[in-house]
Amino acid sequence: MATRPCALWLVPVPDFGGVARHVIDVAEHGIPGWDLAVLCPEGALADRLEATGCRVITGEFGTEHGFRASVRTLRSAIDDLSPVVVHAHLAYADIVAAVVVNYLKVATFLDGRTGAPLLATTEHGIAPEDSTYQDSRWRGPAMRLVHGVRLRVTDRKAAVCESTRRVMAAKWKAHRVEVIRNGVDVGRIRRTVEERRKTLAPKAPTFLTLSRLSEEKGLDVVVRAFAVVLKRRPDAKLVIAGRGPSEESLRSLVRGLQLEESVRFAGFLDPLDALAGADVLVQISAWENYSYTLLDAVAAGIPVVANDVGGNAEILAHDAVLRGNIGVHDLARGMDAALNRPAAAAESLSSIREMTESLAAFYAGPHHKQRSGRVKNDRSR
Repeated sequence: MATRPCALWLVPVPDFGGVARHVIDVAEHGIPGWDLAVLCPEGALADRLEATGCRVITGEFGTEHGFRASVRTLRSAIDDLSPVVVHAHLAYADIVAAVVVNYLKVATFLDGRTGAPLLATTEHGIAPEDSTYQDSRWRGPAMRLVHGVRLRVTDRKAAVCESTRRVMAAKWKAHRVEVIRNGVDVGRIRRTVEERRKTLAPKAPTFLTLSRLSEEKGLDVVVRAFAVVLKRRPDAKLVIAGRGPSEESLRSLVRGLQLEESVRFAGFLDPLDALAGADVLVQISAWENYSYTLLDAVAAGIPVVANDVGGNAEILAHDAVLRGNIGVHDLARGMDAALNRPAAAAESLSSIREMTESLAAFYAGPHHKQRSGRVKNDRSR
């Protein structure tokens, strides 16, 4: 009986976040015509993947295990699974995969054999300015060089939105990059949020931020803008969901502005629980790619206040994003107006089915002979 080709996904983080959300959605729905296996460290992501029935390989893979161990783990997974495609997610996995897969390509060529896997990558998060996420002067140029080289030896390249594709081209000279947008189940999200809303008591107008608490997210501006809104709407509330290095400075700002009665630091929240308790989502940041938080808010029918960076305008209508340098009073006006503005239309969002079908088409191409070998069905350690 013929077996379906295997796509081996590499995710070098153990916890659940934006990229993990993408992986879980694909695992739950499947890629048409393909078997999916995921290599990741032990942790919450591996546990969630196992619950979907996805084939999971855990081991020494990721930054905490080091480069040599990650290479060994990937080599072993490829030998065991014989994948047709090795698909890397996040920079560390991209680099490890480029080294391993291209070594296999050279080795099989020199031996006169075929069957090394195709190398694929999806770019989930890249900012045009190195300073957005890099805190050293030399690291940005060094990583531009590394990514430029590894993309030249990558067979399939994808970006989560058109904005990300443009940044890849400008920053890394990437060519032939396909856009495969993150998909969401609009119907399920809206039903879930509406059901959870029914269990909540009537409340004051509530603004929500849902992100990592870090400097590039602009949350200090959100707090200051909320203080302005509060003068016009003294019953309003602000919920700050998430954790991160800026939490203490934000708490200090809230105390300094005497907003303790109106601002709540909620820590980590389930995104749909958080949206169920919100009237407006506020998200301004130095950069976004194709935010699941915005996608979920639009799917749930929650009005959004966001700035025109990255893929935000590909999710929201162009006239629904704030342009230019967003000042406190600009944001306050946008927040106030959003309480009386309908949510953005969700019809333009990609579904998860469309996303997985696009992945199947992404893998298709010139005939590529599947590697021979045994496929393991059990989680291996």
